[in-house]
Amino acid sequence: MKLRILSIAAAVAALSLGACSQKTQQDEKIKALEDKIAQLEAKGSSITPVNAQTTQAADPATLGAFQFEEMEYNFGTINEGQVVERVFNFTNNGQAPLVISNITASCGCTSPDWTKTPVNPGETGFVKVVFNSTAKSGAQAPTVTIQANTNPTVTRLRLRGNVTPKAGGPAPVGPVKR
Repeated sequence: MKLRILSIAAAVAALSLGACSQKTQQDEKIKALEDKIAQLEAKGSSITPVNAQTTQAADPATLGAFQFEEMEYNFGTINEGQVVERVFNFTNNGQAPLVISNITASCGCTSPDWTKTPVNPGETGFVKVVFNSTAKSGAQAPTVTIQANTNPTVTRLRLRGNVTPKAGGPAPVGPVKR
């Protein structure tokens, strides 16, 4: 029995010594990394990942700039099935012709149209957003995302409002509380 207790005590001591040496090794590695970081910070150098792309500041002479009269339109409360249409007008306040390369809608219930030709500095253009509330109910906030030669390259416009479901229509889809 005493021999068994002594062998268990020896095993525990060996494990704790191993754990201590692992802890010491980890502490040494952490210290080495902290020293390396301090050296890099002192030199003012920065490490660029191998897969990073180089970027250059955009030349303002090559950019257009949106100046929208409004970027969000609240259509209030409408009945399901109604269609809301809003034209967002903008002026190009940039130094180059503004070119809208693409516009995407947040859902299939929303469709955009826009000025397809370049909009010269000082001139105006439009983005038309059509929201079809069929099969929609409750609070709605569809958006359109515009990609153009602007800074930032992405601009979002939003419609916002509530849709009242049709009377006697199907029950709302979703979890049912009981």
